[in-house]
Amino acid sequence: MPSRPELTRPNDAAIAASMSHALTALAALIQALGDGEHTLNLVAERTDDTFVRTQAGLSVGTAPLRLAVLDEDDFCALRTLLVFALEGSTVRTAVLVATTATEPHPRACGWAIRGGWLHPMNTAELQQAVIPCPGVLAVQREVYDAPVLAQIPDADGEGPRG
Repeated sequence: MPSRPELTRPNDAAIAASMSHALTALAALIQALGDGEHTLNLVAERTDDTFVRTQAGLSVGTAPLRLAVLDEDDFCALRTLLVFALEGSTVRTAVLVATTATEPHPRACGWAIRGGWLHPMNTAELQQAVIPCPGVLAVQREVYDAPVLAQIPDADGEGPRG
């Protein structure tokens, strides 16, 4: 008997729809974060009782317009995990935290992923998620309420979980 449940692969149509939703979510996220150097951290608890974590760095500017992915492999891993978190059949819970480099402290906001979309976390929830463990040296972050990300319909006219 296996020690933990096995993952059941979602069907291709569900993956394709979630891939489209992930691209829409990332576009809305990048627009909401605005100019700056951002680190996106995504942690998911899978249905087989394991945790998966990934992060990617972005540099965003609007004058002139630019988006630089600091490591393409990291961004690809984040996008892939986001697809499965949005699809939901293999992920129980997931949280995405965006940290923006600012002085004197970085600023962070976060979203819980449920129902096929990113929902803003309040500052109390986020503070618990980013507080360093006792005795561990870590950067303190100022937390703020995450912006609501508009659920723009996809080209087929459906939004997430449509």
